[in-house]
Formats: sequence, C-alpha cells, structure tokens
Amino acid sequence: MLKRIGWGILLLSGIMGSCSKNNTSAPVIPVLPLTQASLPYRGADLSALPEVESTGTRFYDSSGNTADALSIMKQQGMNLVRLRIWNSPATVHCGLPEVESMAQRIKAAGLNWWLDFHYSDTWADPGNQTIPLAWQSLSYAVLLDSVYAYTYRVMNELKTRNCLPAMVQIGNETNSGMLWNFGKVGGSFDPNWPQFAALVKKGIDAVKAVDPSIKIMLHFAGTTGAAWFFNNVKTQGIPYDIIGLSYYYWWHNRTLPQLKQDLDSLAINFNKDIFIAETAYPFTLGWNDYTNNSVGNTSQLLPGYDATPSGQLNYLTDLRTVIHNVTGNHGLGFCYWEPEWVAFRGPTATNGSTWENLTLFDFSNKALPALKAFTSRINFYLIVLILLLGISCHKITVHY
Repeated sequence: MLKRIGWGILLLSGIMGSCSKNNTSAPVIPVLPLTQASLPYRGADLSALPEVESTGTRFYDSSGNTADALSIMKQQGMNLVRLRIWNSPATVHCGLPEVESMAQRIKAAGLNWWLDFHYSDTWADPGNQTIPLAWQSLSYAVLLDSVYAYTYRVMNELKTRNCLPAMVQIGNETNSGMLWNFGKVGGSFDPNWPQFAALVKKGIDAVKAVDPSIKIMLHFAGTTGAAWFFNNVKTQGIPYDIIGLSYYYWWHNRTLPQLKQDLDSLAINFNKDIFIAETAYPFTLGWNDYTNNSVGNTSQLLPGYDATPSGQLNYLTDLRTVIHNVTGNHGLGFCYWEPEWVAFRGPTATNGSTWENLTLFDFSNKALPALKAFTSRINFYLIVLILLLGISCHKITVHY
C-alpha cells in the first residue's frame, strides 16, 4: 500500500511537471488529507450472523439493494472475520458445526478469518470465565489434557474441511485468566499464574500441532492493566504473536489520544503487533426493540463524537488512524464487534439485541456510512487530484 502511495506521488509530480510546461495557468492544488490510514486488517466479528439470518432478517447495501451482511462488508473493504466458539453451547449457535459452516462461507468469499476460543459454554469476559460443564469435575491435570485435546480436535476438523483460520485467539478477554478457578489470576489468585500459563500453552501447542504457521493472539479488555497482564505473560514464557485489546469508551474510559499513548507503550515494552480485537460506536441513542441496550446515554459517548451516523464514521476513521500510527508500525488492524446484531427478533422483543444502535446497519438494516472506514484505499484524494490536473492540462478551468 505504501508503495502505491509512492508511485502515486511520483505520478502526481510528473503530471504537475507536464502541466507547468504546457499550461502556465494550471491551478495550485491544495494539500488534502488522505482518506484512510493504511491497515493490513479491517475486520468484523460476525459470530451472530447465522442466528440473525435464521429469522429471515435481510440486509441492504447503501443503495438499498438486498445482500447478505458478509458480502456488503467485503464490498466496503472488510478483509478479516472473527468467529467465537463455545465448547457445548445451549443452542446450535457458536458451536463447532456452525463455526465450520461459517468458516467455509468466509473462505468461499475470499476472506481470511480468526477463531476465538472462549473455553466456556457461554460468554467469557473479565467477569465471567465459567468452566465448561463437561470439565467441571476434572482435576487440574486432566483439565490440561482436555484443553489440548479439545483445541486439537477443533483445529484438526477445520483443517479437514480446508478452512483453517489465519489466527487463533486463546481465551477471550482473559484479564482475570480463564477456566476459573484453576486458571484465575489477579488479586488473591495471583499465585495461579503458572496454572493459567500452562492452560494457555496447552491451547497454543494444540494449534501449532495442526498448523505451526497460525498466529496466536492473547486478548485483554481495555488498556488499563494490560501492561501488568502481558508482563506476567512474558514472565511465564507464554509464546504468542499478537496483543489483542478490546476498546469501548463507555467501559474503558480512555480517549483516543490516551489510547494512542497506551498502544505506543505496549508496542515499545513488548515489541508485539497490536490489534483492536473489539470495538464499536453508536449511530443513535434510540432503540429498535424492547431489549435494553448497552449504550443509551450521552454520558457514555466519547467527547467529540455524536451518536449519529457521521459521528460513528468519524470515530471509526479516527480510531483507524490511531492504530495506523502506533510506534514501530505495530498497529495491525481493528475488528468491529457484531456489526450485524440488529433487532432481529422484532420491535417488541425483550430478548432481541442489546447492540442494535451500535451496528453498522440502521434500523431498516441498511448499510451505514461508517462502513466506509473499512476501505483499503488510502489515496483516494490523490487520484482525484491527478484526474483534476489531467483535466486542467486540457485547458478546462477548474475552480476550488
């Protein structure tokens, strides 16, 4: 991408030189900002898509044409999909069969994906790391073997289906460890760090046994405490490639400049690529079903960014710039969490979506402007300038 910018600048210089020779009245072109900062990965967690689609929910692109959410987001520049997997979920959703089906669909669309092992039957996060029901009576020694066997089985099955992920996340938002209480860390559980590390290493070993080229992410929610966590990871000798972070202003209370400082510090101290593995922002504070939303008050908004379609776009574009500018070129990308989790159960559902005003589709399920932040093109204005200069060289007056 940077090479393309360089060639673009050379081309622009050549055109400007040509114009100065052939048309002394060529206008002076103002310096305009690039549309987007370059990032290798612009991703989305689409784990809820099969459930949303199962109700007959339809999505529309920005022109109002019907299309599936995966296709709409790919068209806008999304190039990576994240999927979570639960050990034995209460429904068919987020289990291995559904993950396999989605992985094959993602691969068929020409996209990469990454797998997020929760090591639970349900949501795993800083406040919930419930050990799978089938493992709750196991000793720690047997649990270690179970983590390896389960991880290997999942990865080998995906390999058999020719849909291995490019990256694997061992645990989800493991601020306080995982597989509680064996792998719980922090506070009075800090002596458990060797146990947590051994569990994570078993997962990593299983992934590498299937395909050693797969990158490993460790995932922490927010940036406060991240240095403590990854220092302990380093002390325990856990091998990994990518620091994954969740970033939601209403939960993590860091402005974008503060986030930039945090990311720079992590990049310098640990020399790892950094991925904003989860983020989102509201396009409204309204609601589209009777389910309470995660964000509904102005006090939850990042200062300077309204809960409007343009505010959502500005947020994601500026976040992208922050990641792009991380020290040492360690900013790897971002992943928008559940952009498709619309009010799929109807306007009166009390068990619908808590995320409907944080999606990248409006209340009519039409693509929002924030999807433009996924574009891979970073020199749009440069192309426009070249075209305008070309026109001016043909003695057509251009007004600015």
